[in-house]
Amino acid sequence: MSSDHTHTSDVVLPPPVLYLCTFLTGCIVQIVFTVPLLNSTTISWLVASCLFIPSAVFARWAFITMRHAGTSASHSKPSASLTIHGPFRFSRNPIYVAMTGMYLGAVFLVNAIWPLLLLIPLLILMHWFVIVKEERYLTQKFGQTYFEYKSDVRRWL
Repeated sequence: MSSDHTHTSDVVLPPPVLYLCTFLTGCIVQIVFTVPLLNSTTISWLVASCLFIPSAVFARWAFITMRHAGTSASHSKPSASLTIHGPFRFSRNPIYVAMTGMYLGAVFLVNAIWPLLLLIPLLILMHWFVIVKEERYLTQKFGQTYFEYKSDVRRWL
């Protein structure tokens, strides 16, 4: 079956699932090979809060911006419009930036080194199996407009 990139981005596994599975895998390894990230629970919770809360707010802002633009964050639905306002002025992937921040916040919340170490492979998977596919789809769908947006706005931050 050939994929048609004109209708959807052809992303197979949704990014929230990738982030959650990676985090849970790290937590399972942490149970078997316990290595705390920090010695202080108070500092760990403080860092977790400083990462998780602003990231969740940033994600919410991105979802609201997409909804107002009349498009969906779902990979199974076609993009109705190119969202370039709100947090999309700072990052082409503000939801992934936010999910990464929330992931890091959760890492500090559970005070575990293994989920932190799995973040690098997670970001590599995100790049090759999600972001590259999305950008190919958006380039085909929106052409020059998306190309100009890519040249003006960074992928992450």
